[in-house]
Amino acid sequence: MIDRSLIIAKASRVNDHLKRIREKRSIPLEQFLADLDRQESILFNLQMAIQHCIDIAAHIISDDELGVAGSTNEMFYMLQENGYLDAALTESMVASVGFRNLIVHEYGHVDLKKVYQIAHENLDDLERYLKVILKK
Repeated sequence: MIDRSLIIAKASRVNDHLKRIREKRSIPLEQFLADLDRQESILFNLQMAIQHCIDIAAHIISDDELGVAGSTNEMFYMLQENGYLDAALTESMVASVGFRNLIVHEYGHVDLKKVYQIAHENLDDLERYLKVILKK
């Protein structure tokens, strides 16, 4: 059985991180590109928001005994296969995981223009994920 209080606590943390991103993103791109503190704040909060979403997926998969995911991305596909997510939201979450991996593991140079774009255009994906999961 899914521990709803754990899901709610993780969702609250995601919302806290998204709020912090919104507070820090409201400047022009040129100013963002010159502000290391703001860049690091947004990157950290994106990383943590996505990680909490991953943690929620792992908890659901474990508690509902949906199987064993071979990767973080696979967790979201498992949620889709079991009726938790639609295909579009699954792909958005997989893209979020890829971006989180880029931040955490420094697979390459983080494109700050892309960070700015994500902070302005993609936070809704994480919120939509939370809404869908909390409805279950």
